[in-house]
Amino acid sequence: MAGLSFVKMHGLGNDFVVVDARASTFAPDAARVRALADRRTGVGCDQLIVVEPPKNTLADAFMRIRNADGGEVGACGNATRCVAALLMREKGRTHAIIETAAGLLDAEAREDGSIGVDMGRVAFDWRDIPLAEAVDTLHLPVEAGPLRDGMAVNVGNPHAVFFVDDVEHLALEHFGPLIERHPMFPERTNVGAAQILGHDRLRLRVWERGVGLTRACGTGACAAAVAAAKRGLTERTVAVDLDGGSLRIEWLRDDHVLMTGPVATAFTGILDPSLVG
Repeated sequence: MAGLSFVKMHGLGNDFVVVDARASTFAPDAARVRALADRRTGVGCDQLIVVEPPKNTLADAFMRIRNADGGEVGACGNATRCVAALLMREKGRTHAIIETAAGLLDAEAREDGSIGVDMGRVAFDWRDIPLAEAVDTLHLPVEAGPLRDGMAVNVGNPHAVFFVDDVEHLALEHFGPLIERHPMFPERTNVGAAQILGHDRLRLRVWERGVGLTRACGTGACAAAVAAAKRGLTERTVAVDLDGGSLRIEWLRDDHVLMTGPVATAFTGILDPSLVG
């Protein structure tokens, strides 16, 4: 193989290497994914996104998500917006349906150029997170330093959301891994630290499982917004300010969550055969 084309994209700094594998299979092992994601010797990304032929006839494409550590996950909100933007541009439409391991996701282009995605229904049951045992997911019996009395939410992948008074000075790089790998989470978890700024706004930082600190996390923003509304701390529609920018999150009455935000293309290129395998 002479090489493989890719697109480097990001949503608020949460960055991806996107490979179109609809015409030919691309299934790198975990070591190959880690090599691609390495920011010094590879292309560098939070996630490798492989676009494949859909299994469901309603979908435009299947999106496979591989974290920087090589593991596969079921959902990524920022990546969904990026892939949706590519498919809409390709097909000359303002709507796309993305199939993921977590289900079908509807995406629509807004007039301002942003992309809105219906991330589906959120889940609160301990078996859906999943957790290792039956506990109250609204008040998790898990803590690390100032991260206490958290809430577990599944938005296609597991999240533990904690509310703090000063998120900017929180050593999330220290406490995040302790929560991520806590025995309560058999599949590990994403960790969000949120600070309430008002009834319609919150500040969020995320430690993403398999990635680390990230500038933005779409499903994390959805989880934090839902958790804040569930606790009665905010309204059901909020702006979530992440390190890389802001997302608009709407928790609908049917428990679906709508996420709207920008996407950007950084560059395109060809992966060297040594990285492709």
